[in-house]
Amino acid sequence: MKRAAALAAFLLMGGCGHAPFDSQPMPSVELDRYMGRWYEIARYPNSFEKGCHGVTADYALQEDRTVAVVNTCRKDGPKGPVRSARARAWSVDPSNSRLKVSFFRPFSAPYWIVALDPEYRWAMVGHPERKYLWVLSRTPALDPSVDAGVMAEVARLGYDPARLERPEQAPQGDKEPTP
Repeated sequence: MKRAAALAAFLLMGGCGHAPFDSQPMPSVELDRYMGRWYEIARYPNSFEKGCHGVTADYALQEDRTVAVVNTCRKDGPKGPVRSARARAWSVDPSNSRLKVSFFRPFSAPYWIVALDPEYRWAMVGHPERKYLWVLSRTPALDPSVDAGVMAEVARLGYDPARLERPEQAPQGDKEPTP
């Protein structure tokens, strides 16, 4: 249960501090297009994903326009035991690029979409103070030329590409269902 709680913090990006924001979210995100499964390609190291491989995030838009979130990983390797955590997210402005996510009510944390492919094939989710970063893709791997462009975008946005770690992805079809 302790491990599940740690995974549940997957997107609780650093608490509720009030330091000034120095990262900017996308000007606009179509939430309907953003829904579905995303594979974690790279991330800044963090304690709540320690030992996680094959990380996916599944998003489902609810009738009340909140987002049901299921984060799943395999502990200690791409074929390790599955760990999942459920949460709710909601948009905090009309752009839909700044969201809050909560795994443990009443606590929530920022979930900012800081870069997004025009076709919604990859995304970068960051923290306003650049404490955390995730590179997500609709597929378990990015084409090398796309990956190079995404890494250039990471640097352009002021994040450090050298800090990124790349967990292995799990074999396809080995995950829990979407929310």
